[in-house]
Amino acid sequence: MTAPERNAPERNGPERNGVVQPDATSQEIYDGGMVVRREVLGAAHVDRANANKDSFTEDFQDMITRIAWGGIWTRPGLPRQMRSAVTITAMVAHGHWEELAMHIRAAITNGLSRDEIKEILLQTAIYCGVPSANTAFKTAQQVFHAMDNAAMDNAAMDNAAMDNTEMDNA
Repeated sequence: MTAPERNAPERNGPERNGVVQPDATSQEIYDGGMVVRREVLGAAHVDRANANKDSFTEDFQDMITRIAWGGIWTRPGLPRQMRSAVTITAMVAHGHWEELAMHIRAAITNGLSRDEIKEILLQTAIYCGVPSANTAFKTAQQVFHAMDNAAMDNAAMDNAAMDNTEMDNA
């Protein structure tokens, strides 16, 4: 057996399809997809998407939760970091900039570093084109700036709360 065969994930076991098992109900697939969707995108994002759905978009939200998140993202064959890398590349290749921003945030949640995201975007410059990579770098820069500002705002609120606690205890 070669090294890659030894290190390959088991593809024939009972969990090879994530939540999409032969006896799984549509609701179980949806629920499993919703768990992963919340873990990757964050509860606030998913709650906003669900709050904004109406009779026109309800079927689409159901479909992406069951098929994309339940059917694909729950599969054990790739780690979430790899799924994020592939997704980022697809977003760049097709010019889906709002989705790219969302999946850059998700990639950080999934454990990719900013340097790894930079390397993915450099790779896209070769295979998706420099103009697309240029926009992707600008998008990532905006995402990181917003994340840094939010972190500074949270730190300032934490410091203010500590200051108020110290004054209360004085």
